[in-house]
Amino acid sequence: MTKHIAIIGSALSGNKGAAAMLESAIQTLGKDESVDFTLFSMYPMPDGQQNNYAKLSIVDASPLKLGVGINTLALLYRILPPVRKMIRNRSAAINQLVAADVLLDQGGITFVDGREKFLIYNIASILPALMVGTPVVKCAQALGPFKNSINRSAAKIFLPRMAAIISRGAITHEYLKGLNLKNITAGADYAFSLELTEEEEKAAQSKFKTKLGEKKVVGVSPSVVMQKKVNAKGGNYEKEITSFINYLTKNGYGVLLVPHSVRSNTEKTHNNDMPLCKSIFASTSDKEAVMFLDQELSSQELRYWIGQTNYFIASRFHAMVSSLAMQVPTLVIGWSHKYREVLDMFGLEEWAFGQDKLNQNYLRKRFEDLVNNETEIKTKLKKSLPAVKQLSYRQVEVIQAIINN
Repeated sequence: MTKHIAIIGSALSGNKGAAAMLESAIQTLGKDESVDFTLFSMYPMPDGQQNNYAKLSIVDASPLKLGVGINTLALLYRILPPVRKMIRNRSAAINQLVAADVLLDQGGITFVDGREKFLIYNIASILPALMVGTPVVKCAQALGPFKNSINRSAAKIFLPRMAAIISRGAITHEYLKGLNLKNITAGADYAFSLELTEEEEKAAQSKFKTKLGEKKVVGVSPSVVMQKKVNAKGGNYEKEITSFINYLTKNGYGVLLVPHSVRSNTEKTHNNDMPLCKSIFASTSDKEAVMFLDQELSSQELRYWIGQTNYFIASRFHAMVSSLAMQVPTLVIGWSHKYREVLDMFGLEEWAFGQDKLNQNYLRKRFEDLVNNETEIKTKLKKSLPAVKQLSYRQVEVIQAIINN
């Protein structure tokens, strides 16, 4: 009997961290040939164009469609049993949701103080499934803190109704325990379960040829999210990253410039680091020492290239996940507990700092410290990675148990 898994909050296009979570689910749960998948997509057209999975169908769940159309139809389905058949016949989204054995919510960070403007989307993503009776699993993600009254109230209403919640680290887990939830399981980011195949390595190699020779290579993954936060405080994120890259090349390093969230054929910056990276590259002083991944790559192709670096500087969360998974010493410029709690799994939490400390002196000093501690960091990465992967795989077991029940 075919099992149906619906997924929301991730994508193939745009943020490649979201793609990594989606592909992790397909890779781990799709080993059973009787399982198929439906993605409720924020970007249905580009996701459809990039969909190479025969077992994955795409449903339009763009913000307006999800917030108004799908939620309204789910409510009508719940309160008007006589019209349920008609609603399923006329709405692919409701039909797929009702048919699903489980909905996987792969939003990377939800129900978090300070992000109340995203609460409506956080709720709209899971509410239709609850209304049609499909169990919801929150895949590993950052949640909390819950001190803000609006966020706390929403969390206390909706989180207990989840079939399961997978925390992505110890900090999130403690926040969830503070709500006295009984449906939480400690885990790790789903992307740690993703294995890099030989075909994906060859695909990555075919798109770029390294020009950096025998130099030690530093990967740099800028983020428009971080840019907005730094600039809002009076800083200049682009200038800081450009100056740091020029410092690296002047000191004999090669640089791999990695846009880890890309939307092709648009200059819009939501979920799109490419315009920022283009501007940074244009301002670098030694372009021959900078290898710029200037086209949209898959999450696995990006992971391959990140794995070719000697050190990595990450502002994008899942660029950090890939560098840790490839055992590359990593320095993180972050803005949330979600970075720190993952590094903590490796005993490397000291290698993250906030945007408030982003200046050339501090960044260069921390990079020098990273280089000087390379051996110790690599030892911790190698020792901790198997246990982190095992934690990541826990959610597979949780999801399978819910489907089987």
